[in-house]
Amino acid sequence: MPAAASGPAQNESQRAIARVRDEVAKAVVGQDGAVTGLLITLLARGHALLEGVPGVAKTLMVRAFSRALGLDTKRVQFTPDLMPGDVSGSLIYDARSGEFEFREGPVFTNVLLADEINRTPPKTQSALLEAMEERQVSADGVTRALPDPFIVCATQNPIEHEGTYTLPEAQLDRFLLKLVIDLPERDAEVTVLRRHADGFRPRELDGVESVVTADEILRAQRAAAAVTVTDDVLAYVVDLARATRQSPSVQVGASPRASTGLLAAAKAWAWLSGYPAVTPDHVQAMIVPVWRHRIQLRPDAEIEGVSVDAVLNSVLQQTRVPI
Repeated sequence: MPAAASGPAQNESQRAIARVRDEVAKAVVGQDGAVTGLLITLLARGHALLEGVPGVAKTLMVRAFSRALGLDTKRVQFTPDLMPGDVSGSLIYDARSGEFEFREGPVFTNVLLADEINRTPPKTQSALLEAMEERQVSADGVTRALPDPFIVCATQNPIEHEGTYTLPEAQLDRFLLKLVIDLPERDAEVTVLRRHADGFRPRELDGVESVVTADEILRAQRAAAAVTVTDDVLAYVVDLARATRQSPSVQVGASPRASTGLLAAAKAWAWLSGYPAVTPDHVQAMIVPVWRHRIQLRPDAEIEGVSVDAVLNSVLQQTRVPI
């Protein structure tokens, strides 16, 4: 995921959104690329899957991110006994009126933190499918719209497999970006310890303030969606997708939905960087986080240790770039 960048001409709206990074940095050290990924996800009206070992501040990052945005936030700790209604809401019998009424679940919020999403069975994971794709919840024949803006930020641990359920492809496809949260560099880790030694309290998010409003976020989303894209860049995205399908290491390549996701992320990154149009550089910067969870490798390639990231980087090198 690319780190923060400044383009040729950032306006006030872009600078306001970019200030979110500075606020999150008050709580999270050394993860600028991942925070930028969350901003791109928000601007592109998508959802983000954060993967990393325990203790790399995945949950803290999302909490600080939502605090800086000033949006309503709810957190769900996914467990094996969690039911779909615990996420989306359910019908509750009201003894006083003698009727059933719908009680909204935590998904009715602006930022939903789905903590350890792979610890709950697929039946409960699927409760998020309609919410993430259609931004609505249907129950008892009634469709209820979710708040706008709406973003799901889910976390998962890649090394622990006992008591976990692999996310099905349909669920993974609903995430615009998969952000891999690595261990911090040495200097960043020293800074983390210094902050804790000086009394930093991560549960309270001291010093993190709201720097944008919901209206500003919605305007930024519309502006990002309106970024210009030439036919050459559109053809470049298609060529990249077709190259993944032809790779000898790939069993299932990038779908048309994956292509539209890459386009949306590239437009958001271009807008955030201050560019009036998408360039091949923006596409190249976003291809790995947008496609790494949408491509399935052949079993023999996995046995040989081939990674999806390596395949995507190879595709970038072999695909002609429009001038």
